Amino acid sequence: MSAIPRDGEILPPEPTPEETARNEKRVRQKFWHTLKRAARQIPFTHDLVAAYYCALDPAVPFRVRATLLGALAYFIAPVDVVPDLLVGVGFTDDAAVLMAAITMVASHISPHHRERAEKALAD
Repeated sequence: MSAIPRDGEILPPEPTPEETARNEKRVRQKFWHTLKRAARQIPFTHDLVAAYYCALDPAVPFRVRATLLGALAYFIAPVDVVPDLLVGVGFTDDAAVLMAAITMVASHISPHHRERAEKALAD
């Protein structure tokens, strides 16, 4: 979502399929490593993993997938507003972005996605 919104627009334009594909590749490569580092600091880890499975589900509408992939890409980004290395506060900005995205698309996170998250976290 690199485009700047025009005057009067609240949300930036929908990401292109290419931007979404780049985000998906990045998320697939780095999600689990970043999650392991952040799991103790993020109280909604189960929802986060369910959102991951929802974002990678091709049956989910593109806008929903793009929203989740954008938020997940921010989560795994090595550089963000609050450095993730700061113990106790490093993942607060990531958590805020993730919770906003998850809340916006919660109706698309299915019981199947939640079951996969439960199984992944149990392993």
